Amino acid sequence: MPARDKYHDNFKNALSKDGWTITHDPLRLKWGNKDLYVDLGAEQLLTAEKAGCQIAVEIKSFGGASEMNDIENAVGQYFVYRSVLARTEPNRRLYIAVHDRIFIDIFEEAVGRLIIQDYQIPLIVFDPQMEVILRWIPSKPIVD
Repeated sequence: MPARDKYHDNFKNALSKDGWTITHDPLRLKWGNKDLYVDLGAEQLLTAEKAGCQIAVEIKSFGGASEMNDIENAVGQYFVYRSVLARTEPNRRLYIAVHDRIFIDIFEEAVGRLIIQDYQIPLIVFDPQMEVILRWIPSKPIVD
């Protein structure tokens, strides 16, 4: 099992407050002989009769020695997980969750905006102290 991110519980609480039910902590993916672990799986139901929206969330604190190395690792991990999810759970959308300071320091800067735009990586921005979701980028998933 992988180590939990520094803000794991804060984000989990924020996601629950936003109306999501945590279904997996972590969400285990298997491809071939490899096991991968996305931090959280969650769903939001529309009605009791109709299935809702499912997401997987990888929480990132970007606490390494180099912000660029952190971005490279996060983007690489995102695409590995997305590829496996597309084949094993195609209805589940993958997000990267970052706290508000990281969003401002990294993803509102030129290189962060470039990565989000070119690769269309969905983000969830949260406040770890208040344990609330601040933004869904591009937008909060809509339950069909």
